[in-house]
Amino acid sequence: MIIVMKSSVLPDSEEVRGVVRLAESYPDVHTEVSAIQGATRSLTEVYLIGATGTISEEQFEEFAGVERVIRIRERYRSIGRHEGQAEALGFEYNGLNFSQDSFHLFPGLCAVDTRENVEAMFRALEEHGIETTRAGAYKPRTSPYDFQGRGSECLPYLFELAGKYGIKVISMEVLTAGQIEDVDLALEEAGRPTGVMLQIGTRNAQNFELLKEVGSQKEYPVLFKRGMGITLEESLNAVEYVASSGNHKIIFGLRGMKTNLGDPHRNFVDFAHVPVIKRLTRLPVCIDPSHSVGKREVSPDGLLDIFHVTAQGVVAGANMVIVDFHPNPGEALCDGPQALLIPELEHFIRDAQLVRSTYEERLKLRERFAR
Repeated sequence: MIIVMKSSVLPDSEEVRGVVRLAESYPDVHTEVSAIQGATRSLTEVYLIGATGTISEEQFEEFAGVERVIRIRERYRSIGRHEGQAEALGFEYNGLNFSQDSFHLFPGLCAVDTRENVEAMFRALEEHGIETTRAGAYKPRTSPYDFQGRGSECLPYLFELAGKYGIKVISMEVLTAGQIEDVDLALEEAGRPTGVMLQIGTRNAQNFELLKEVGSQKEYPVLFKRGMGITLEESLNAVEYVASSGNHKIIFGLRGMKTNLGDPHRNFVDFAHVPVIKRLTRLPVCIDPSHSVGKREVSPDGLLDIFHVTAQGVVAGANMVIVDFHPNPGEALCDGPQALLIPELEHFIRDAQLVRSTYEERLKLRERFAR
């Protein structure tokens, strides 16, 4: 059971303490108080954990500070929508809004290789009005002999150039708690010219200690990429580790499933789950067409498969697209075969915006017929 307090009620208020006292007067019930900073308002929620099946909702609804009482329908209580009872608040980070209604493109380097390539990428983004990007400093690879990323040595010039070209958020994978500390230190030394979204890669989808680490820090939002070979339910429960540790600034990423049923694409494209995630959870949804498709193949209509797959996710309501670009993919040290070219950036942006407009028109059509 979740007790949602009114916006004016703070976590340390007497109203919350009263709710906690009543809840814990029941045997085998304990509580957790969570403060959620949304994009438009803040909420305090009290979670009742244990044998709550026989507890009446009405006695909590009588509290003046209680907005509503929610019966938990899914195991993932913090991120769940619970059949539409829980509000999807979204969050704000570094001046940008991330919610189930927002839309952001994150074109960029899968892995940082040289300062020159970073600058070329960021310059192109600024020219086209894009303030968000991806840039990997730490790269987990299938083979121990493959390029593992530049690590913390690239962070100073990465953050410097982000500030120079107006990049507000960089999505960057981290593999350990120590790397979060490295990112924080490098940002501080650079004067915090940009922001970082901590990315949990598919290989770490069930690294529960790492999930708790990124959840226990509240500054940086988290992009969780679905596990490549586990069920959706398992991935959602993994995200719950982040939220239950205190960080509610989370985006759920779909990046394709590891199965030969998706051939000739690199992974089986799972973007039909965009509306499913939005229905089951409060989280914004990101799609990763680059790692889903895995190659630069052109359809008979002249459009790249990556463009088509991006459109499939965006027209279904995706809130974020993370996609690989590189100034010279032939020289890329990681995932070059799937990277788009900088001259293709404007086409990609306009195509994605066109499909987003189509999605918005679909919503208007729904409203019209609902009336």
